[in-house]
Amino acid sequence: TFLRYSVAGTVVGIGGVVLSFFLGTGCAVWFGLADNWLAPHALFLGAIATATSVGISARILSERRKMDSPEGVTILAAAVFDDVLGIIVLAIVVGMSRAENEGGVSWSHILWIAAKAFGFWIGATAAGLLFARRFSKMLKYFKSTQAIAALALGFGLLLAGLSEMAGLAMIIGAYIMGLSLSRTDLVQVIQKEIEGLQNILVPVFFATMGMLVNFAAILPVLKIGLVYSLFAVFSKIAGCGFPALFCGFNRHGAARIGVGMLPRGEVALIVAGIGLTSGAIGQDIFGIAILMTLVTTLLGPMLLAGSFENPAPGLRHPDDIAKSRSKTIQLAFPSADMADFLLARIVRAFRQEEFYVYRLTPEERTYHIRKDDIFFILECDSGEIQLTTTVQYETLARLIIAEEMLSLRS
Repeated sequence: TFLRYSVAGTVVGIGGVVLSFFLGTGCAVWFGLADNWLAPHALFLGAIATATSVGISARILSERRKMDSPEGVTILAAAVFDDVLGIIVLAIVVGMSRAENEGGVSWSHILWIAAKAFGFWIGATAAGLLFARRFSKMLKYFKSTQAIAALALGFGLLLAGLSEMAGLAMIIGAYIMGLSLSRTDLVQVIQKEIEGLQNILVPVFFATMGMLVNFAAILPVLKIGLVYSLFAVFSKIAGCGFPALFCGFNRHGAARIGVGMLPRGEVALIVAGIGLTSGAIGQDIFGIAILMTLVTTLLGPMLLAGSFENPAPGLRHPDDIAKSRSKTIQLAFPSADMADFLLARIVRAFRQEEFYVYRLTPEERTYHIRKDDIFFILECDSGEIQLTTTVQYETLARLIIAEEMLSLRS
């Protein structure tokens, strides 16, 4: 489904980045915060405006059970592409800011920075995607899930350091490692094991960002901050919603996509933090960025949730929705013991087919089953087994289950 709407997501993502960067940079120039369009203040306000928080939109879509809807998948695809473009823009902006501090920026220097950013991004991403499965097999030699997660995290930090040595922001390297590992069957293991570390560091991050805000520096530019926030809202709704109209969506779907791309969240805070700690921006620009992040992060989820109150389909041809829906196979048994027995057989069958089967928690009998881009959710409760997949892989799931049932019968 993600691949099916990848073209629409790419078009939507490009529209949001271009308009957001133009209005964000222009706001700094028009209100006198920067002398020209290439000044560090202007570039950072443009880069901050391009961000989109995938996590916030995904949480709302998940709660509304719209994650696999055409609008939901397009929002996620566009948000991921938006982040990729935003990170490349960040790399270019950081390089230009450093060159500006060292005595000026020439167009040849700008082209070199852009080429270096694109080169590192494309080269590291291609290597990560090509060797991700081999890397995953290497990690599996360590039987402990804690060791697997620790090594994955260590390699993420290593790649982050390499990107810093290349003159780019560390977030680029870490993002590439996460993107590469997302295609492996160790995703759930790594996420589960580093969840405790995440629960510690994420509140520290947000608290640190809050402590860096200087209210005294914000008050003189409060009016500019409000205008910048309005520009940030308009740029995503118009920049992402308008292209969606040319990608098979009607006005309802385009509006949902536009507001779904609105939250800036942690991505904008990271970009703003890099600008502040590098000395490229001051407390006034940082305060403006924090205000915009707060407004869009609060406004986006409310508008996105409200946009799904209207049950009208988002596509101009609603029949296409059925092709992207998930499919659930249900098996009921006279007793829980029989269901448990067949559940163990199905799990073993998937493992024999070289699927990676991961049980989410010891308390619940819920499994995530992955191999490449194939994904199943297997659940067992009170004598009933449920296997959830997409329509594309329904036949494969039914075939595996049927083989186990026939082997028991024989």
